Amino acid sequence: MTLMMQLYVFILAGFVGFLVIGKVPPLLHTPLMSATNAISGISLVGAIVAAGGQYGKLSTILGFIAVVCAATNVVAGFLITDRMLGMFKHPAKKEDKQGGKH
Repeated sequence: MTLMMQLYVFILAGFVGFLVIGKVPPLLHTPLMSATNAISGISLVGAIVAAGGQYGKLSTILGFIAVVCAATNVVAGFLITDRMLGMFKHPAKKEDKQGGKH
């Protein structure tokens, strides 16, 4: 593939992705975030393979950077998903927390 074709596909994918994500209703953001975390996990595995594959010094360095970025993305994604799910929980009554009657 030529560089121009690759650039065209990249821009088109970014545009379509932006439009698709922009049309997601707020109720579906949490499941979408979980799916995105799964995709980030796959990229983390690929980054580990690139970092440890003995393809050369540059590949190891770039693979390490990719591992750090992908791991940060996965951890942050799960933290955000947990926080979003916490918004849907009902606050516990004070009596329940103090061991009182229901």
